[in-house]
Amino acid sequence: MASFSLHFSPAYAFRKFTVRATQESSNGAPFSKSNSGGPVILEIPLDKIRRPLMRTRANDPEKVEELMESIQEIGLQVPIDVLEVDGMYYGFSGCHRYEAHQRLGLPTIRCKVRRGTKETLRHHLR
Repeated sequence: MASFSLHFSPAYAFRKFTVRATQESSNGAPFSKSNSGGPVILEIPLDKIRRPLMRTRANDPEKVEELMESIQEIGLQVPIDVLEVDGMYYGFSGCHRYEAHQRLGLPTIRCKVRRGTKETLRHHLR
């Protein structure tokens, strides 16, 4: 695997840029498909994601506000992790990003989807 890094002096700082994907995505990211059975990146409607642990902790309002500003400017940079079990989606991470999307009124969110069994789901609920 190749790696590289870019270094810019402050005089060449960029403020905005545009990325265009070949498929429609509210976050500007292309969809991916996995032939290996590993996780895939999908754009999923917020109302299709169940948040079973939502009541166990409160989100930091300042962090949500910062994410809202960032998402408005440059889109979601890191997908939330979602577990798919029998066609249902369960979100266990990305609580702040999820709430930021809700408060912005965005209909979908980019997710890294892993397929699991009911036993896997029970393990996450412990």
